[in-house]
Amino acid sequence: MTNNFKSIPSNLMFDALKNEKAIVMACNVRITKGILKGIFKAAKKTDSAVIMELAKSESDLTGGYTGLKPKDFAEQCREAASETGFDIWSLHADHMTIKKGTEEEIQELKKLIDAQISAGFNSFALDASFLFDFEGKTVEEELKQNIDVTAELAEYIKEKMVDKEFGLEVEVGEIGKKNEQGMILTTPEEAVVFIRELNKKGVFPNVIGIANGSTHGNIYDEKGHSTAQISINLEQTKAVAEALKKEGFNVRLAQHGITGTPRELIKKKFPAGDILKGNVGTFWQNIFFEVLKVMEPELYTDLIEWTLENFREKAME
Repeated sequence: MTNNFKSIPSNLMFDALKNEKAIVMACNVRITKGILKGIFKAAKKTDSAVIMELAKSESDLTGGYTGLKPKDFAEQCREAASETGFDIWSLHADHMTIKKGTEEEIQELKKLIDAQISAGFNSFALDASFLFDFEGKTVEEELKQNIDVTAELAEYIKEKMVDKEFGLEVEVGEIGKKNEQGMILTTPEEAVVFIRELNKKGVFPNVIGIANGSTHGNIYDEKGHSTAQISINLEQTKAVAEALKKEGFNVRLAQHGITGTPRELIKKKFPAGDILKGNVGTFWQNIFFEVLKVMEPELYTDLIEWTLENFREKAME
């Protein structure tokens, strides 16, 4: 062990595995106690690289909805890595979302990036996929603001990291977005144009997140029963990956929203290697509450009742 169990840049993982039949699991651990150490123990046992991440909504300068600021999450990850003796992990800033593209919003995100770098993050996901020009006459015009904002923020990270290595994820296509026909999917052309234009600006991502039918969180039927997620369009996913390879781009795919996808489907059908990063978040939350249900049934009941009382109407909207 030579790195004192600190995060390693994710680009080293991606470069090492990009031609292998492998997917690096990225874990959004919103409730850290017990979960972090459990994941690290399993990763050590299976000799697997792993990424620990939280999105901007989950962890920002005020703590996000987890209550964890970047420094808090980083310290807890390092502590768990040290206690388990595991050193093949990366600390990743997931979904650094820009929704409006205003200068104020961009400057606020730069402040968060500063805090993340100070805390030891060395992997970043820039998500300006919301910035889509529906009036654009070409794919380039439709994606221009996403490209420009992503490039600006990527250059900012590069400047602040100085000569340190880091991993970079970008996104084209809004995850889980629907229209009257169903899920809106990223096309191969959109992915190619997006990466090509970023490369022209000197930005070379390691992985790209696309909209391919997945959604974040648990999925429920009309009766409120939890159901499996089988909506990921693997043919479209493979088509996007092949288009990027054909153009010679050194980038692979990040699969978002894996929770609920049958593990046998992942093992047998996912194009491992084309999908190089796989995000799993709500799954860990589910485990925590299942344990709580057994070990602390009164607390579990209180939490369920409080949630229903405060969020029932919003959930039904």
